[in-house]
Amino acid sequence: MSRNSIIARQKKREKMVAKFAEKRAALKAAGDFEALDKLPKNASPVRLHNRCQITGRPKGYIRQFALARVMFRDMALDGKLPGVKKASW
Repeated sequence: MSRNSIIARQKKREKMVAKFAEKRAALKAAGDFEALDKLPKNASPVRLHNRCQITGRPKGYIRQFALARVMFRDMALDGKLPGVKKASW
């Protein structure tokens, strides 16, 4: 599990990206790159990283479920993910 500070930092970035999204889009459309450069660095969506919603693990992320592979496997085997079952043939 990730440290709580890393998870909190990621959530802070997500809020900031959402807050400045409209302003960033307007400045980009206008071509005003000097004003765009003055916005906070964490307002850029490039600085976001996909993390597991439960553990905060950054690697092995499955987009469709927003979970890391480890939590996905545990939840799927416990039957907590509807429509997911172990493959057998």
